[in-house]
Amino acid sequence: MSDRPNGLTYAQAGVDIDAGNALVERIKPLARSTARPGATPSLGGFGALFDLKAAGYDDPLLVTTTDGVGTKLKLAIETGRHDTVGIDLVAMCVNDLLAQGAEPLLFLDYYATGKLELEAAAAVIAGIAEGCRQAGCALVGGETAEMPGMYSGGDYDMAGFCVGAVDRDKVLPRLSDQKAGDLLIGLASSGPHSNGYSLVRRIVERSGLAWDAPAPFADGEQTLAEALLTPTRIYVKTVLPQLKAGRIAGLAHITGGGLTENPPRAIAEGLVPRFDWSAWTLPPVFEWLQQTGGVSEQEMRRTFNCGLGLVLIVSPGDVAEVLEGLVRADEDAFVVGELAKA
Repeated sequence: MSDRPNGLTYAQAGVDIDAGNALVERIKPLARSTARPGATPSLGGFGALFDLKAAGYDDPLLVTTTDGVGTKLKLAIETGRHDTVGIDLVAMCVNDLLAQGAEPLLFLDYYATGKLELEAAAAVIAGIAEGCRQAGCALVGGETAEMPGMYSGGDYDMAGFCVGAVDRDKVLPRLSDQKAGDLLIGLASSGPHSNGYSLVRRIVERSGLAWDAPAPFADGEQTLAEALLTPTRIYVKTVLPQLKAGRIAGLAHITGGGLTENPPRAIAEGLVPRFDWSAWTLPPVFEWLQQTGGVSEQEMRRTFNCGLGLVLIVSPGDVAEVLEGLVRADEDAFVVGELAKA
């Protein structure tokens, strides 16, 4: 093909292929750091392979999830703090896999921006790699899309995709095993995780505080932005042993919809969760959000996790062993209620 005088280039249209290639080279070591049995990440191909046999599965079912970080990204973009939202992205996907009893194996990301800023993108993907290490899954690929006109300047959005596996006899929820009197075990969250941030941002606006002001609920140890960007807790390595031992009959990841909408998704028909709302103390960040925003109890419970990232359904005979295992693995876990007849 011959050169044309005054011809336009992709770079002049706002897409920098060289920057994209530089980002791929920069993140290759991050992907390699997430290698696990069954997968050795190698970026640059058109797909990724996984050996389920090498991962130790006998009769596996594949489980897939996809999610994003939501408007928590606006806080990261506005404050220039990009290093933790990648952990959020992984967490939202891998914690969902736990609700099916599955172990996360592979992770891929999609990162879209108006203008590819290498340092910001590299920080985001470094967070994704850290999340994958915490979850024990391999970062095997992804897509970076520079789309001027679709996004404004350095604004970006991202989505995560995760593949997990579970042996057929360990799939959750085990609805036929659930009964009235089974106990609910809550695992403490690290904060709002990645849900409710449209409301969080409105409350912060109402408060009149700047993002770099001391967080009123953190004893002055963090800025408001730092505290509200605390990444979503990843529960994989602490909960998987309990799943594989068959001690959990159901598991709810407390995401959008909070404590009113998510637990019923893991519970058999004819049963309902009965929470003992006095069993745990509402963490300070939620107290501040509720008071500053004038948010009702009902709205708090249907919007935020209110301090519980996961809720497990466990028979009374297994509760002591499950709690002991979780606490030994450094989880803050406690009984928060029980199943009752509807």
